[in-house]
Amino acid sequence: MLTNADLDPAPLLGKTVAVIGFGNQGRAQALNLRDSGIAVRVGLRPGSARTAEAEAHGLTVLPPAQAVTDADLVLFLAPDEQLPAIYTSIVEAIRPGAAIGFAHGLCVHYRLIEPRSDLDVIMVAPKGPGAVLRRLYEEGRGMVALAAVARDSTGRAWPLALALAHALGSGRAGAGVLRSTFAQETLSDLFNEAAVVWGAVPAILEAGFATLVEAGIDPQLAYLECVSELKLLAELVEARGIAGMREAISNTAELGAARGGPRIVDATVRQRMRDTLAELDGTTFAAELMAEASADYPRLRQSRRDAAGSALEAARRSLAEGRS
Repeated sequence: MLTNADLDPAPLLGKTVAVIGFGNQGRAQALNLRDSGIAVRVGLRPGSARTAEAEAHGLTVLPPAQAVTDADLVLFLAPDEQLPAIYTSIVEAIRPGAAIGFAHGLCVHYRLIEPRSDLDVIMVAPKGPGAVLRRLYEEGRGMVALAAVARDSTGRAWPLALALAHALGSGRAGAGVLRSTFAQETLSDLFNEAAVVWGAVPAILEAGFATLVEAGIDPQLAYLECVSELKLLAELVEARGIAGMREAISNTAELGAARGGPRIVDATVRQRMRDTLAELDGTTFAAELMAEASADYPRLRQSRRDAAGSALEAARRSLAEGRS
Protein backbone atom coordinates (compact mmCIF):
# COMPACT_ATOMS: atom_id res chain seq x y z
CA MET A 1 0.00 0.00 0.00
CA LEU A 2 1.21 3.48 -0.88
CA THR A 3 0.60 6.33 1.55
CA ASN A 4 1.02 10.09 1.30
CA ALA A 5 4.73 9.61 1.98
CA ASP A 6 4.92 7.74 -1.33
CA LEU A 7 2.54 9.96 -3.34
CA ASP A 8 3.78 13.14 -5.01
CA PRO A 9 0.94 15.69 -5.33
CA ALA A 10 2.95 17.89 -7.76
CA PRO A 11 1.71 16.39 -11.08
CA LEU A 12 -1.81 17.67 -10.34
CA LEU A 13 -0.91 21.04 -8.82
CA GLY A 14 -1.81 23.96 -11.06
CA LYS A 15 -3.85 21.69 -13.31
CA THR A 16 -7.55 21.92 -14.18
CA VAL A 17 -9.81 18.92 -13.63
CA ALA A 18 -13.21 18.53 -15.29
CA VAL A 19 -15.52 16.23 -13.32
CA ILE A 20 -18.30 14.79 -15.45
CA GLY A 21 -21.22 13.95 -13.19
CA PHE A 22 -22.15 15.03 -9.68
CA GLY A 23 -23.67 11.89 -8.20
CA ASN A 24 -22.20 9.18 -5.97
CA GLN A 25 -18.53 9.61 -6.88
CA GLY A 26 -18.70 12.89 -8.82
CA ARG A 27 -19.80 14.99 -5.87
CA ALA A 28 -17.28 13.49 -3.44
CA GLN A 29 -14.32 13.65 -5.81
CA ALA A 30 -15.08 17.18 -7.01
CA LEU A 31 -15.26 18.47 -3.44
CA ASN A 32 -12.20 16.56 -2.25
CA LEU A 33 -10.19 17.86 -5.21
CA ARG A 34 -11.40 21.39 -4.60
CA ASP A 35 -10.46 21.19 -0.93
CA SER A 36 -7.03 19.85 -1.92
CA GLY A 37 -6.39 23.04 -3.88
CA ILE A 38 -7.14 21.71 -7.36
CA ALA A 39 -9.08 23.81 -9.87
CA VAL A 40 -12.31 21.92 -10.61
CA ARG A 41 -15.10 22.33 -13.13
CA VAL A 42 -18.22 20.18 -13.07
CA GLY A 43 -19.72 19.07 -16.37
CA LEU A 44 -23.49 18.61 -16.29
CA ARG A 45 -26.08 18.61 -19.04
CA PRO A 46 -28.24 21.77 -19.18
CA GLY A 47 -31.21 21.41 -16.86
CA SER A 48 -29.58 18.78 -14.65
CA ALA A 49 -31.13 18.53 -11.20
CA ARG A 50 -27.58 18.38 -9.78
CA THR A 51 -26.63 21.85 -11.02
CA ALA A 52 -28.05 23.78 -8.06
CA GLU A 53 -26.34 21.45 -5.57
CA ALA A 54 -22.96 21.77 -7.25
CA GLU A 55 -23.25 25.55 -7.48
CA ALA A 56 -24.30 25.71 -3.82
CA HIS A 57 -20.90 24.19 -3.01
CA GLY A 58 -19.24 27.01 -4.92
CA LEU A 59 -18.29 24.88 -7.92
CA THR A 60 -18.35 26.09 -11.50
CA VAL A 61 -20.87 24.14 -13.57
CA LEU A 62 -20.68 24.03 -17.37
CA PRO A 63 -22.10 21.85 -20.14
CA PRO A 64 -19.82 18.78 -20.45
CA ALA A 65 -18.23 19.73 -23.78
CA GLN A 66 -17.43 23.19 -22.44
CA ALA A 67 -16.17 21.88 -19.10
CA VAL A 68 -13.54 19.65 -20.71
CA THR A 69 -12.14 22.35 -23.01
CA ASP A 70 -8.51 22.97 -21.98
CA ALA A 71 -8.87 20.65 -18.95
CA ASP A 72 -5.74 18.69 -18.08
CA LEU A 73 -7.71 15.77 -16.64
CA VAL A 74 -11.30 14.73 -17.37
CA LEU A 75 -12.87 12.44 -14.78
CA PHE A 76 -15.80 10.39 -16.08
CA LEU A 77 -17.86 9.85 -12.92
CA ALA A 78 -21.39 9.40 -14.21
CA PRO A 79 -23.01 5.90 -14.05
CA ASP A 80 -21.12 3.30 -16.10
CA GLU A 81 -23.91 2.72 -18.59
CA GLN A 82 -24.07 6.44 -19.43
CA LEU A 83 -20.34 6.92 -20.00
CA PRO A 84 -19.99 5.62 -23.60
CA ALA A 85 -22.53 8.13 -24.91
CA ILE A 86 -21.05 10.94 -22.80
CA TYR A 87 -17.54 10.16 -24.02
CA THR A 88 -18.66 10.14 -27.64
CA SER A 89 -20.41 13.48 -27.23
CA ILE A 90 -17.40 15.33 -25.77
CA VAL A 91 -14.28 13.53 -26.99
CA GLU A 92 -13.60 16.07 -29.74
CA ALA A 93 -13.56 18.85 -27.14
CA ILE A 94 -10.84 17.18 -25.03
CA ARG A 95 -7.51 18.80 -25.79
CA PRO A 96 -4.67 16.75 -27.33
CA GLY A 97 -2.42 15.07 -24.78
CA ALA A 98 -4.86 15.42 -21.90
CA ALA A 99 -5.76 12.59 -19.52
CA ILE A 100 -9.09 10.94 -18.89
CA GLY A 101 -9.87 9.16 -15.64
CA PHE A 102 -12.39 6.72 -14.22
CA ALA A 103 -13.47 5.44 -10.81
CA HIS A 104 -14.29 2.00 -12.22
CA GLY A 105 -12.67 0.12 -15.08
CA LEU A 106 -15.78 -1.39 -16.67
CA CYS A 107 -16.15 0.83 -19.76
CA VAL A 108 -12.47 0.66 -20.67
CA HIS A 109 -11.99 -3.02 -19.81
CA TYR A 110 -14.99 -4.16 -21.85
CA ARG A 111 -14.15 -1.66 -24.61
CA LEU A 112 -17.43 0.19 -24.35
CA ILE A 113 -15.16 3.23 -24.65
CA GLU A 114 -12.18 3.23 -27.03
CA PRO A 115 -10.10 6.18 -25.77
CA ARG A 116 -8.47 8.44 -28.33
CA SER A 117 -4.86 7.38 -28.90
CA ASP A 118 -3.25 10.61 -27.67
CA LEU A 119 -5.00 10.51 -24.28
CA ASP A 120 -3.59 9.10 -21.06
CA VAL A 121 -6.14 6.76 -19.49
CA ILE A 122 -6.01 6.41 -15.71
CA MET A 123 -8.17 5.17 -12.88
CA VAL A 124 -8.43 5.84 -9.16
CA ALA A 125 -11.12 3.59 -7.70
CA PRO A 126 -12.07 4.35 -4.08
CA LYS A 127 -13.21 1.15 -2.38
CA GLY A 128 -16.48 2.47 -1.07
CA PRO A 129 -19.38 4.87 -1.69
CA GLY A 130 -18.75 8.49 -2.53
CA ALA A 131 -20.55 9.74 0.58
CA VAL A 132 -18.09 7.84 2.77
CA LEU A 133 -15.12 9.02 0.69
CA ARG A 134 -16.20 12.60 1.34
CA ARG A 135 -16.93 12.07 5.05
CA LEU A 136 -13.57 10.46 5.68
CA TYR A 137 -11.81 13.30 3.86
CA GLU A 138 -13.61 15.89 6.00
CA GLU A 139 -12.56 13.97 9.11
CA GLY A 140 -8.91 14.11 8.03
CA ARG A 141 -8.86 10.44 7.09
CA GLY A 142 -9.03 8.61 3.77
CA MET A 143 -10.46 5.65 1.89
CA VAL A 144 -8.42 2.85 0.38
CA ALA A 145 -8.25 3.13 -3.40
CA LEU A 146 -6.88 1.25 -6.38
CA ALA A 147 -4.82 3.12 -8.98
CA ALA A 148 -4.28 1.92 -12.52
CA VAL A 149 -3.13 3.07 -15.94
CA ALA A 150 -4.64 1.66 -19.15
CA ARG A 151 -2.65 3.88 -21.51
CA ASP A 152 0.40 6.08 -20.94
CA SER A 153 0.61 8.19 -24.08
CA THR A 154 2.59 11.03 -22.51
CA GLY A 155 4.83 9.18 -20.07
CA ARG A 156 3.14 11.04 -17.21
CA ALA A 157 0.11 8.85 -16.57
CA TRP A 158 1.28 7.01 -13.44
CA PRO A 159 2.48 10.13 -11.60
CA LEU A 160 -0.84 11.79 -12.45
CA ALA A 161 -2.88 8.83 -11.20
CA LEU A 162 -1.01 8.75 -7.91
CA ALA A 163 -1.33 12.52 -7.53
CA LEU A 164 -5.09 12.15 -8.04
CA ALA A 165 -5.22 9.50 -5.33
CA HIS A 166 -3.34 11.89 -3.03
CA ALA A 167 -5.76 14.73 -3.74
CA LEU A 168 -8.75 12.48 -3.01
CA GLY A 169 -7.28 11.67 0.41
CA SER A 170 -6.59 7.99 -0.22
CA GLY A 171 -3.00 8.18 0.97
CA ARG A 172 -3.93 9.45 4.42
CA ALA A 173 -3.60 7.57 7.71
CA GLY A 174 -5.90 4.57 7.87
CA ALA A 175 -6.10 4.26 4.10
CA GLY A 176 -3.65 3.58 1.27
CA VAL A 177 -3.35 3.20 -2.49
CA LEU A 178 -2.80 -0.16 -4.19
CA ARG A 179 -1.39 -0.28 -7.72
CA SER A 180 -3.66 -2.41 -9.87
CA THR A 181 -4.96 -2.78 -13.42
CA PHE A 182 -8.25 -1.96 -15.11
CA ALA A 183 -8.91 -5.69 -15.62
CA GLN A 184 -8.27 -6.70 -12.02
CA GLU A 185 -10.28 -3.82 -10.59
CA THR A 186 -13.21 -4.51 -12.89
CA LEU A 187 -13.37 -8.26 -12.35
CA SER A 188 -12.85 -8.15 -8.58
CA ASP A 189 -15.41 -5.38 -8.14
CA LEU A 190 -18.07 -7.04 -10.29
CA PHE A 191 -17.43 -10.39 -8.60
CA ASN A 192 -17.85 -8.86 -5.15
CA GLU A 193 -21.09 -7.20 -6.24
CA ALA A 194 -22.50 -10.37 -7.80
CA ALA A 195 -21.22 -13.17 -5.62
CA VAL A 196 -20.21 -11.82 -2.21
CA VAL A 197 -21.12 -8.62 -0.38
CA TRP A 198 -23.89 -7.08 -2.51
CA GLY A 199 -25.25 -10.23 -4.10
CA ALA A 200 -24.82 -13.27 -1.88
CA VAL A 201 -24.92 -11.63 1.56
CA PRO A 202 -28.37 -10.00 1.15
CA ALA A 203 -29.68 -13.24 -0.37
CA ILE A 204 -28.42 -15.21 2.65
CA LEU A 205 -30.00 -12.68 5.02
CA GLU A 206 -33.35 -13.02 3.23
CA ALA A 207 -33.14 -16.82 3.14
CA GLY A 208 -32.24 -17.02 6.82
CA PHE A 209 -35.08 -14.68 7.76
CA ALA A 210 -37.57 -16.70 5.69
CA THR A 211 -36.36 -19.99 7.19
CA LEU A 212 -36.97 -18.79 10.75
CA VAL A 213 -40.37 -17.28 9.93
CA GLU A 214 -41.46 -20.51 8.21
CA ALA A 215 -40.48 -22.35 11.41
CA GLY A 216 -42.81 -20.13 13.46
CA ILE A 217 -40.30 -17.56 14.77
CA ASP A 218 -41.68 -14.03 15.21
CA PRO A 219 -40.67 -11.91 12.16
CA GLN A 220 -39.21 -9.14 14.31
CA LEU A 221 -37.02 -11.62 16.18
CA ALA A 222 -36.01 -13.27 12.90
CA TYR A 223 -34.98 -9.86 11.57
CA LEU A 224 -32.93 -9.07 14.67
CA GLU A 225 -31.15 -12.41 14.51
CA CYS A 226 -30.50 -12.63 10.76
CA VAL A 227 -30.06 -9.01 9.74
CA SER A 228 -29.31 -6.66 12.63
CA GLU A 229 -26.32 -8.63 13.83
CA LEU A 230 -24.60 -8.22 10.46
CA LYS A 231 -23.35 -4.80 11.55
CA LEU A 232 -21.67 -6.36 14.60
CA LEU A 233 -20.01 -8.95 12.37
CA ALA A 234 -18.75 -6.31 9.94
CA GLU A 235 -17.34 -4.17 12.73
CA LEU A 236 -15.55 -7.11 14.32
CA VAL A 237 -14.08 -8.31 11.02
CA GLU A 238 -12.96 -4.78 10.14
CA ALA A 239 -11.29 -4.31 13.52
CA ARG A 240 -9.88 -7.79 14.15
CA GLY A 241 -10.09 -9.87 10.98
CA ILE A 242 -12.04 -13.12 10.66
CA ALA A 243 -9.75 -14.97 13.05
CA GLY A 244 -10.07 -12.20 15.62
CA MET A 245 -13.84 -12.11 15.14
CA ARG A 246 -14.06 -15.79 16.05
CA GLU A 247 -12.04 -15.14 19.20
CA ALA A 248 -14.40 -12.33 20.22
CA ILE A 249 -17.66 -14.29 20.07
CA SER A 250 -18.93 -16.87 22.53
CA ASN A 251 -17.94 -20.53 22.33
CA THR A 252 -21.56 -21.31 21.48
CA ALA A 253 -21.54 -18.90 18.56
CA GLU A 254 -18.13 -20.07 17.40
CA LEU A 255 -19.20 -23.74 17.42
CA GLY A 256 -22.34 -22.87 15.48
CA ALA A 257 -20.26 -20.99 12.92
CA ALA A 258 -17.80 -23.87 12.59
CA ARG A 259 -20.67 -26.30 11.94
CA GLY A 260 -22.89 -24.12 9.78
CA GLY A 261 -20.50 -22.14 7.60
CA PRO A 262 -18.99 -25.04 5.63
CA ARG A 263 -22.43 -26.65 5.30
CA ILE A 264 -23.94 -23.54 3.67
CA VAL A 265 -20.90 -22.45 1.65
CA ASP A 266 -20.01 -25.88 0.31
CA ALA A 267 -18.21 -27.07 -2.82
CA THR A 268 -21.31 -26.40 -4.92
CA VAL A 269 -21.46 -22.75 -3.84
CA ARG A 270 -17.75 -22.33 -4.49
CA GLN A 271 -18.17 -23.74 -7.99
CA ARG A 272 -21.03 -21.32 -8.67
CA MET A 273 -18.71 -18.52 -7.58
CA ARG A 274 -16.11 -19.71 -10.09
CA ASP A 275 -18.81 -19.87 -12.75
CA THR A 276 -19.90 -16.32 -11.92
CA LEU A 277 -16.34 -15.04 -12.20
CA ALA A 278 -15.90 -16.78 -15.55
CA GLU A 279 -19.08 -15.15 -16.86
CA LEU A 280 -17.90 -11.72 -15.73
CA ASP A 281 -14.60 -12.26 -17.51
CA GLY A 282 -16.50 -12.27 -20.82
CA THR A 283 -18.62 -9.56 -22.40
CA THR A 284 -22.05 -10.82 -21.31
CA PHE A 285 -22.42 -8.63 -18.23
CA ALA A 286 -21.46 -5.41 -20.00
CA ALA A 287 -23.96 -6.17 -22.76
CA GLU A 288 -26.69 -6.87 -20.19
CA LEU A 289 -25.95 -3.59 -18.40
CA MET A 290 -26.27 -1.56 -21.60
CA ALA A 291 -29.45 -3.43 -22.60
CA GLU A 292 -30.96 -2.85 -19.16
CA ALA A 293 -30.26 0.87 -19.44
CA SER A 294 -31.70 1.03 -22.96
CA ALA A 295 -34.94 -0.55 -21.72
CA ASP A 296 -35.15 1.87 -18.76
CA TYR A 297 -34.03 -0.68 -16.15
CA PRO A 298 -37.01 -3.09 -15.98
CA ARG A 299 -35.09 -5.77 -14.08
CA LEU A 300 -33.70 -3.31 -11.54
CA ARG A 301 -37.08 -1.64 -11.05
CA GLN A 302 -38.71 -5.01 -10.38
CA SER A 303 -35.93 -6.00 -7.98
CA ARG A 304 -36.46 -2.78 -6.03
CA ARG A 305 -40.21 -3.34 -5.89
CA ASP A 306 -39.70 -6.92 -4.69
CA ALA A 307 -37.33 -5.77 -1.94
CA ALA A 308 -39.65 -2.97 -0.78
CA GLY A 309 -42.61 -5.35 -0.58
CA SER A 310 -40.86 -8.26 1.14
CA ALA A 311 -41.74 -9.69 4.55
CA LEU A 312 -38.21 -8.89 5.70
CA GLU A 313 -38.72 -5.21 4.87
CA ALA A 314 -42.06 -5.26 6.69
CA ALA A 315 -40.31 -6.62 9.80
CA ARG A 316 -37.67 -3.88 9.54
CA ARG A 317 -40.35 -1.19 9.34
CA SER A 318 -42.28 -2.58 12.30
CA LEU A 319 -39.12 -2.60 14.41
CA ALA A 320 -38.29 0.96 13.39
CA GLU A 321 -41.81 2.14 14.26
CA GLY A 322 -41.57 0.45 17.64
CA ARG A 323 -38.33 2.27 18.42
CA SER A 324 -39.60 5.72 17.41
